Amino acid sequence: MSIETTGLMLARGEATLHEPAAAPSARSGVTGRSQSAADVRPGNWARRLTPKRLAPGGILFGPVVLLIVWELASRAGLISPRLLAAPSAAVLTAFDLIARGALAEHFLASAKRAYVALAIGVALGMILALVSGLSRIGEASIDGTVQIKRAIPTVALIPFGILWLGIGDLMKIAIISLSVLIPIYVNVHAALRGIDIRYVELARTVELTRLEFIRRIAIPGAMPGFFVGLRLAVTTCWASLIVLEQINTTDGIGYLINRARDYGQTDVILVGLAVYGILGLVSDLLVRLWERKVLTYRKVLGS
Repeated sequence: MSIETTGLMLARGEATLHEPAAAPSARSGVTGRSQSAADVRPGNWARRLTPKRLAPGGILFGPVVLLIVWELASRAGLISPRLLAAPSAAVLTAFDLIARGALAEHFLASAKRAYVALAIGVALGMILALVSGLSRIGEASIDGTVQIKRAIPTVALIPFGILWLGIGDLMKIAIISLSVLIPIYVNVHAALRGIDIRYVELARTVELTRLEFIRRIAIPGAMPGFFVGLRLAVTTCWASLIVLEQINTTDGIGYLINRARDYGQTDVILVGLAVYGILGLVSDLLVRLWERKVLTYRKVLGS
């Protein structure tokens, strides 16, 4: 068989690298088609190699299974309520806290601290990444400092935060912001460094100004990294808040958990942790929806 004939058959999906086309029929003289030829066309290969898109709510499958097993173990007496309350007990406690208005009060206090700190940290991380990613002097001045902060745990900064800013909300917001800017900076900086050099050459050819280059090329090129960093930043924000709200606070979910710990109320502790988890999950889902809306031009595995 000639090379031209083989190439034509590959283009039509009539032959594969693993299985040659069927031999000509002795009776009819017509070339037969391999029985599996339709299964190896590009479209079928794509469907075979890539996972299907997760259905809405599919992300909740794992947590629901975990709750069912947990509830059954508690009812069977395998888990002591003094050590860990059953999910049903935590749900009843949550309804009681909601009816008394206590949960809403603490939730609003925590949400205010978290989202103010998140906004500040995201803005700072984006600005620092742009300066460092687009300037040699900026990288020399900023990148090393940020990497040092990246290696320092958030908890280690609490003593200095108390000394410099007191024990109020200002200290908590400042430390959370410092924690949030790290994933934003790292991912945006990496995305900027990964922009194709051809776009830079194109910008020079059409003589874009510095601001136009940032607006038309740098920021759009950094968007995929920004959304990855934002998802990590949301998780970091709530994780830091759990620790900081247990330091001299009179409201917030962390205060509710801290007080419940002193009285051994594991059901209240579970309610507080569930609120943190739900807030983190909802925030992550909102970021992912925003990402799909902004990056509609991308054709990737998860789209």
